[in-house]
Amino acid sequence: MKQSDLKYSCLIAVLYFGMNVNAQVTPQDTITQETKINEVVLIGYGARKKIDNTTSISSLNAEEVTKTKVLNATQAIQGKAAGVTVVASDLPGSTPSVIIRGLGTALSGRNPLYVVDGMFVDNINNINSNDILSYDILKDASALAIYGNRAANGVIIVTTKSGRGKKITVEYDGFTGARMPLKKVKMAGSNLFSYYTNTALGTTKFSQDQPVNTDWFDAITRTGTYNQHNLSLSGASDNAKYFLSLSNYDEKSILNGSDFNRATVRTNNEFKITKGIIVSQTFSVAFNNTTPKPLSAFTAAYKQSPIIPVYFPNGLYGVSFVGADGFASPTGSSFNNVGNPVAQLNFNNERQKSVLMQGGIKLDMDIIKGLKFTSQFNGEYYNFKSYNFVDSKAIWLAADPTRVLNNTPYPASDPTNLLTNEKKDYFNWILSNYITYNKKFGQIHDLEATIGMEVSERSGENVIISQRKNMIANSDYWDIYGTGSDPLNYLDQLVKYNSINYNNNRTNSYFARAQYKLMNRYLVSATIRRDGSSQFSEGNKWGNFPAFGVGWVISEEDFLKDNSVINSLKLRGGWGKLGNQNVPLNILPFATGGDYNYNFGSGSIANGTTIDKINDPNLSWEITEESNIGLDYEMLNNRLKGSIDVYNRVTKNVILDQVPLMTSGISLAGLSHLGEVTNKGIEVNLGWDDKINENWSYSINGNYSFNKNNLNKLANANVNDIRGGGLGNGQYTKLLSEIAVGQPLGSFWLWEVAGKDANGNFTYVDTDGDGKTGANDLDDRKFMGSYIPKSTFGINIGLKYKNVDFSANGYGTLGAKVYNGKKAQRFSGENVEYNIANNFWTPGNTGSENPAPFNAVPLASDYYLESGDFFRINNITLGYTLTKPIEYLSSLRLYISAINPVVFQKFSGYSPELNADGNPYNLTGVELDAYPTLRSFVFGVNIKF
Repeated sequence: MKQSDLKYSCLIAVLYFGMNVNAQVTPQDTITQETKINEVVLIGYGARKKIDNTTSISSLNAEEVTKTKVLNATQAIQGKAAGVTVVASDLPGSTPSVIIRGLGTALSGRNPLYVVDGMFVDNINNINSNDILSYDILKDASALAIYGNRAANGVIIVTTKSGRGKKITVEYDGFTGARMPLKKVKMAGSNLFSYYTNTALGTTKFSQDQPVNTDWFDAITRTGTYNQHNLSLSGASDNAKYFLSLSNYDEKSILNGSDFNRATVRTNNEFKITKGIIVSQTFSVAFNNTTPKPLSAFTAAYKQSPIIPVYFPNGLYGVSFVGADGFASPTGSSFNNVGNPVAQLNFNNERQKSVLMQGGIKLDMDIIKGLKFTSQFNGEYYNFKSYNFVDSKAIWLAADPTRVLNNTPYPASDPTNLLTNEKKDYFNWILSNYITYNKKFGQIHDLEATIGMEVSERSGENVIISQRKNMIANSDYWDIYGTGSDPLNYLDQLVKYNSINYNNNRTNSYFARAQYKLMNRYLVSATIRRDGSSQFSEGNKWGNFPAFGVGWVISEEDFLKDNSVINSLKLRGGWGKLGNQNVPLNILPFATGGDYNYNFGSGSIANGTTIDKINDPNLSWEITEESNIGLDYEMLNNRLKGSIDVYNRVTKNVILDQVPLMTSGISLAGLSHLGEVTNKGIEVNLGWDDKINENWSYSINGNYSFNKNNLNKLANANVNDIRGGGLGNGQYTKLLSEIAVGQPLGSFWLWEVAGKDANGNFTYVDTDGDGKTGANDLDDRKFMGSYIPKSTFGINIGLKYKNVDFSANGYGTLGAKVYNGKKAQRFSGENVEYNIANNFWTPGNTGSENPAPFNAVPLASDYYLESGDFFRINNITLGYTLTKPIEYLSSLRLYISAINPVVFQKFSGYSPELNADGNPYNLTGVELDAYPTLRSFVFGVNIKF
């Protein structure tokens, strides 16, 4: 079956299933659509009234999130919850990075666990944000311990919508908009580039009267467009609730040729089988279709000289050749090694398609009064395939126009093209069974207890990669025609075939939780979870994760109960132990080869095998302990609300690579528990919500968090150095080693500029005082801050007058550092920024902050390190709602939104938000091959029938 056929078959199936239901569900103890989100929070395997909760949980409802029209629902929570740092990217299909209460590990990931309707997932890229009912962000260990060895990075519980009301409700929400870079970097024009480069060379190589002035950023970008259409149907009858939604998101990104499309289908249904027995079903499928383009084109556009045309007059691609007249010429001499960014995009022919299906079934059964049994099974299946066609001959010809002009033959030994196909899939599942007991007795005692077990399996990805050369060019590389029919021809074309089966990970778990309330004011909770994971060796598979919490509802005491100012006041605190099993796989590392052969004499040589890598048999999950104390309050007729939390989180056994001793006979480093990392912080939430009269209402709330991250100690001095933030010039910008103790994770390690010499070149601080500086002394480098912000803050404003609504929100960070990696890549003949070319050191301008022009690999210094502080208006929305404008139409709302309209930043690059793949020692915080933050303007409509 073709993928298109599969998509429509799924659509027909869910339409049929979603509309053939006919019942109403009785009230449940878990959260429902009728329950206000500020009264109940999800706590994992259950729900709790907010006033009775002893843990730190931030809750958001759908209305707070869906106002920001972005593809990824995670990105929309940025700035709306204290202690939650969201590093966003506007690259279509990308995954925002989420850090909850700081970073506690170097090699084992940073993103939280997402629990979507009971299913454990790594991200929520596949979910249409219009389908989400609520987010509950579990932050402290006493809340997180119920999830055991997965909880060290925090947990975000996502609840999707279900049906409500006996009347069928049909809702459409759609928007269309335009996108453009929020900030551009002004580069030197052709004449200024020529002047700067001639000065660097000490000779007049380039004319200062150039006929071409190419803006390479404009040459590779366009005004992006995007639109989304969401249609949902929901309702209920006597024995069931039903919800069905269809969505399509389509974006033409700002990078020429880069397109993205996502179509989703979701159906959630609840059935009352008989009194006390309810069956719930969820199912969703997301189809992604992507045409990616290399982000390195942004760096190439920054670096390429403006004197080069996109195309020479003869139609060949412009390249960095300069003729004797000082102008760009297809027959001149090369002056830099930067390619043509437009050609780079045109020659990149890649497509990716994926399907992700998630679903589950849940049984809730009342055994006796107050005792309920729940059984839930969830699963997800992912299928991905891609092709990448590289026209090697065309790229070879474009790189040097003289090859075309001179009819230079293409090397016969080289393939004319190369096609890479990749396919992968996996299936994950989880089965949970638990019993919940609720009992109120003696009019002052309230007890709730949960006990259960869980089994989950993460299927190892099955990956198949094949490469074939000298293909017949075809516009549809999903199917290859005219090749491979002859076995001999196929073998001649085959370059590589690789099949990979990654290890499965199976976890068995047992958990229990008790929550007790005395006299509506004294609260106690205790949790224990025991996890066993196949990730680790025998003797280290099992771990225990306990937690407890206490609370005191002070406002229920007699001395405050009738207070007219304080409506609610609660003091709470807790402690817990968390795990992180997202660690590199620990396997016994056998090595073989000629270096290990053994000679038995008489010319007899036997193949040898040995262990040539450190293997720690006690390797297990990283463990984090955290204590937390908090205060929740509501005052002045519940108009003023807020909370304050203080926490101390310690990860005592961070996994790092250990270098073997020289006397061990082992040559390769291996994983071991070596580090300790602390995160200490404070979080503050404050909000005001008021209704002035029947026409006017408004709200304003903000949040602030401070976190101090620190590598406390290393248990072994033989830690294998982690050198990260590579610049592609043989240098790196980050370091984790024994000298990094006392520094935050992800700290930059750079030379410090001391000043300039008599020629205007940088001089560097002699940190160790040995008389050597700069490149002559690697030990002069020092730590200069981390990309992790010390503080984050957000502000959210809402205003409503009659049928008009207005909302705005903003987000900012303080204390982070970012490295301008693209600026640090002028090696020889690359372009420079306007403010550098227009103001550099000369004998008559010795006070310039920029050095004299140079053509050399620059040292990784604090000259390129900048403040990452910023504040951005994330969203401004103005809407107008008509109620019952015509018969059969419940409401019609029109709205316009500006997403990221304004930013205030110190960083001179595109954006201080520089996301990467989770390792703090990669390009996170380094602007190199980075996608710019975008400004968007949209118009939308919401219709309810």
